Amino acid sequence: MSSNAMHVAKTGLNAQQTRMQVIANNLSNLNTVGFKSDRANFESLLYQVKRSGGDQTSEGTALTSPLALGTGVRVVNTQKLYSQGGMVNTDNSFDLAIDGQGFFQVLMPDGRVSYTRNGSFSRSVDGALTTPSGYVVQPEITIPEGVLAVNISQDGIVSVQVADQEAPQEVGQLTLASFANPRGLQPIGESFLVQTAASGQPTVAAPQAQGLGKLVQGSLESSNVNVVQQLVEMIETQRAYEVSSKAISSSDEMMRFISNNL
Repeated sequence: MSSNAMHVAKTGLNAQQTRMQVIANNLSNLNTVGFKSDRANFESLLYQVKRSGGDQTSEGTALTSPLALGTGVRVVNTQKLYSQGGMVNTDNSFDLAIDGQGFFQVLMPDGRVSYTRNGSFSRSVDGALTTPSGYVVQPEITIPEGVLAVNISQDGIVSVQVADQEAPQEVGQLTLASFANPRGLQPIGESFLVQTAASGQPTVAAPQAQGLGKLVQGSLESSNVNVVQQLVEMIETQRAYEVSSKAISSSDEMMRFISNNL
């Protein structure tokens, strides 16, 4: 029996270690533009049912509840929390923030389209709008050389002011992607996410259309990590880990007592 208790307590240690890793990753990305915090979700393992509820205890009576012994816990998944992050003004015309739902689309080197909330863009030597890693934003927007100013409207229309021209010149239209289940997106690093069967296919539209958010030029969306909440969860995780460790120690002492006295 004590060995079973040690096994159950060990699953608690593993689960709390995983949760601590999630918390540590959240805190380490506190200053990552567009980062969305993660949450670990737990579920109980299978139960050992010794006696079922309703089993007969005498001729006219029955158990009112089962005798079921739990076998521990495990982390079933992690979820991204897509609450809005704060807006940080940068005064950089190529910096974009999404106020509301939606993701920027980026073409990866392997040909996949990834999705991100990080709007820290820049102009490449070819004039294309790119991420800090040089990946081209989709749909591709080319900024001509020698422009005096770049303006990106809230609904994604990109226009430039060219020398010797009074009227601004429209050079493209940015779009955003949304998903039926954004928590189903798979993070791959560099603030990018890719679609999965759980997320469903993307719905692409202009900003402010079909429930999508608006673009804010000259700003970036900061991480939505709540430091105070993460510190509280860290203390809670540490205490839960200590309790599981204490359960293992207590089970070991019980087994030692049996070994020495029986």
